[in-house]
Amino acid sequence: MDATDLARWQFAITTVYHFLFVPITIGLSAVVAWFHTKWVRTHDPEWMRLAKFFGKLFTINFALGLVTGIVQEFQFGMNWSDYSRFVGDIFGAPLAIEALLAFFLESTFLGLWIFGWGRIPEKLHAATMWIVHIGTLLSAYFILAANSFMQHPVGYEYNPATGRAELTDFFAVLTNKVQLVTFPHVALAAYMVGGGVIMGVSLHLMRREAIRKAPDAPLYRKAARIGAVVTLVAGLGVALTGDVQGKIMTEVQPMKMAAAEAIYDSVPAGEGAPFSVLTIGSLDGQHTNALIEVPGLLSFLATGSFSGAVEGINDLRAQYLSTYGASGNPLVQDAATRYVPNIPTTYWTFRLMIGVGMAAAAIAVAVLWLTRKGRTPTHRLLYWAAIAAPILPVIGNSFGWIFTEVGRQPWLVFGLMTTGAGVSPGVSMGEVITSMAVFTLLYGALAVVEIKLFLTYVRRGAEPHEPPQGPSDRDEDAPLVFAY
Repeated sequence: MDATDLARWQFAITTVYHFLFVPITIGLSAVVAWFHTKWVRTHDPEWMRLAKFFGKLFTINFALGLVTGIVQEFQFGMNWSDYSRFVGDIFGAPLAIEALLAFFLESTFLGLWIFGWGRIPEKLHAATMWIVHIGTLLSAYFILAANSFMQHPVGYEYNPATGRAELTDFFAVLTNKVQLVTFPHVALAAYMVGGGVIMGVSLHLMRREAIRKAPDAPLYRKAARIGAVVTLVAGLGVALTGDVQGKIMTEVQPMKMAAAEAIYDSVPAGEGAPFSVLTIGSLDGQHTNALIEVPGLLSFLATGSFSGAVEGINDLRAQYLSTYGASGNPLVQDAATRYVPNIPTTYWTFRLMIGVGMAAAAIAVAVLWLTRKGRTPTHRLLYWAAIAAPILPVIGNSFGWIFTEVGRQPWLVFGLMTTGAGVSPGVSMGEVITSMAVFTLLYGALAVVEIKLFLTYVRRGAEPHEPPQGPSDRDEDAPLVFAY
């Protein structure tokens, strides 16, 4: 293990940790905005109670996502300076816009939403949370544009005089074919997470209130059903967009699809490559015994045809060795892996991503069935369903991103720079170990704070309804106070 391996581990730890908060932020902001809008339209106190309650959980999550996200950009200069120098002209543009436009949009209007109860007109106040949600989507779009360039570089030209990739078409970067399929997939996955959080929290509180025979059980039943519907509809969208994304991925990164199935030998057109649901064998996948296999499914995922051709790892590796390995360009050399990603990680994260997503959708279906016709069940299994409902979509998102990034290896920017060529040349193992230990311990402490705050407010449940005062009922000189 060297400084490059440690830098990769550090970036993986901080990125996966940060991304635990991102889909919750996107998904919850949409549902909270919808709850608030329903209250403005109906003035039903239940909608206001739900908006305020889940708004608290959203705010806690937003704060943790903010502080962990800042660390991400520091690492480009700390551990990946050669990468930053090579693609900074391209990579920096969408990240700068994300910070200056989307992030400030979210932060400003979230403050207006928190402190605006009774201080600004109702419709305008509800609009502030919709603007927060739009900000989260814009933030995701610009960040994904940068990441999509790493998967499929477009809109640039290489300047041999400076040794850098330079931006020539920013619109091409924003409309990258990988970006156009990745963004809806990620956004819908975030809605699935938001629905899962609403469903899980509400299911727990519904069961608790029903056992106590408290009057709020129907309130939480309503919220649990809304969360289940969002989870189910978003899950269907995730499956459809994921299917399109798989075909684009096969077009621009065929090695990733081959690694997802650990298929070493190419399958010609007409035969149909199978998809193994469960396999045992060697870790690298060269010697396998498929226990559960669906004929032709991999060909369909890759090409849209159950008999389509799928290139195998061996043929692709030979192509890459000929194209890149023999080029003499030090930025694209890869003697360590010979242009093959980590097969076990790519294979299993692909299946876990699909599996936990399907499990979350199954829980949503079960919740809708069990709570039909006004029922408020209290079965012990609902306790475990309430725990699984938010966790499964969150870890499904994480598995998806681990698959996306590990499957791209050994490339930082596909076809232009390998991971080993992008690490900072002056960073030592000791420096990376020190910063990684500090970040890991700090993030561990933040996790304790996040979980403690989140569970504390969940246990309290939705507060009793108190109609907000109008602007004319307030003292103009009274200080702003936190709405909760």
